[in-house]
Amino acid sequence: MGYKQITLKLPTDFTPEQLEKKIGKELRIRNFSCQIENKSLDARKKNYIHWVVKVAVTSKEIKGDEPEQIPELDIQYKKRDKKAVVVGSGPAGFFAAYALQKAGFNTTIIERGTDVTKRAEGINNFEKTGHFDSISNYSFGEGGAGTFSDGKLTSRSKRISLERKFILSSYVKAGAPDEISYMAHPHVGSDKLKIIVKNLREEFKELGGEILFETMLEDIKVKGGKITTAITSKGDFETDLFLIAPGHSAFETYRMLIKNGVKFRTKNFAIGSRVEHPQEIINQAQWGHKQLPGVKAAEYRLTSNIDGKLPVYTFCMCPGGIVVPASAYDNINIVNGMSLYQRNAKFANAACVAGVNLEKLLGKEISALEALDWLEKLEKNFYNYSDGFKAPYCSIQDFINKTSPSQKAESSYPLGLIPAPLWELLPEEVSSSMRESLKEFSRKIKGFETGNIMGLESKTSSPIQVLREKNGLCEGFKNLYLIGEGSGYAGGIISSAADGLKAAMSIIERY
Repeated sequence: MGYKQITLKLPTDFTPEQLEKKIGKELRIRNFSCQIENKSLDARKKNYIHWVVKVAVTSKEIKGDEPEQIPELDIQYKKRDKKAVVVGSGPAGFFAAYALQKAGFNTTIIERGTDVTKRAEGINNFEKTGHFDSISNYSFGEGGAGTFSDGKLTSRSKRISLERKFILSSYVKAGAPDEISYMAHPHVGSDKLKIIVKNLREEFKELGGEILFETMLEDIKVKGGKITTAITSKGDFETDLFLIAPGHSAFETYRMLIKNGVKFRTKNFAIGSRVEHPQEIINQAQWGHKQLPGVKAAEYRLTSNIDGKLPVYTFCMCPGGIVVPASAYDNINIVNGMSLYQRNAKFANAACVAGVNLEKLLGKEISALEALDWLEKLEKNFYNYSDGFKAPYCSIQDFINKTSPSQKAESSYPLGLIPAPLWELLPEEVSSSMRESLKEFSRKIKGFETGNIMGLESKTSSPIQVLREKNGLCEGFKNLYLIGEGSGYAGGIISSAADGLKAAMSIIERY
């Protein structure tokens, strides 16, 4: 059996029949099987927008090598007598626990939030009534923050190919569309993720794992550099291995760990706001058409590096999505973006953020605790300005010109907007850098300046990073791992899940 890889250019709305016909014509064969390996949109020329598709073709009519066997993550099962407690059920926590349980450990996940069904109910109620639920919100609960965002599965992290393949195949088995394994910019959508994380939870339980929701980690007992006990709102759990995947919103967990001797340092992160436009404006600017058959919605990625200013870039772009109230606590006001699998809502949104080094910004050395205090104060200031969860906003043009914002704007944000001089609510160096970059972005995307800018986007990544050994252990500890976005070493679903898997594989190799 022969094998060959070929790359084809195909219409945006091509069918499986058109793909097969193109392959047959290209290779001059009739009988074959094929599998898409990569699919990316080429929109550089608006009069010729097309898919670039890499296909693996197998046929007796082809003279060539056998397909290369791609290695897989090898999780060997054996009966082990070690107990593992994993805190947090986001991508890092879940995949760490999942791998440990598959390898034969006795694994328990404890999660401060609710299961995904109850979590969705809490979020829906929050958006309808404005009543915040501390255990069912956009930050805490089954699946982590990523479950109620866009479900983006891209990652810039290197050396995680085995982990990435394991994660994507696990998602597909749990109900994700096959396309996530080959799309250049795959995403699942929050509607599908709610189903996927529930199915993964059931598989984890079938393997013998235990998951306890609405169980808050309150403290830890440390003896001789080892965590012996997790103290929770529902009792104490003795453990041999302790993995914490708190996400980057659980400030009280950070402070508890620091109190118990876990070492952190400050790191660069980003803050800014969300920009929002009617999706048709973005489609028209990117494609030259308001719609494109076979493609859900146009995306953009913008960066700006102006001399004397902070670097500014767009992040977590949600085409056909909504801006959501992503507060983790009842006295802060922050926003994030979300979209469903079809990406067919009226608006497009993205974070527009400036890269920040807090020590340079504040002109002094600061500790990890001081970094948390500074960021928390900023988030509370946005809450205090609107006296609740309405998002402070202005038009992008108002932000650029520092002019009084309009009293009315159409938006996807469910809890309402309040006009505000948004540039005054952000640190001056941040707003100044964003202002100049927004001018640049408006030159790159026609109509960009007609959009609105709103809220505080402060959760692109953690402002602090734990000190870790090469084997992933927290410095100075013999059985403690801090993983995922909360560790400061990962960002997004894939890199967080991979970070959890790497910690689990390190443990598996040790035992």
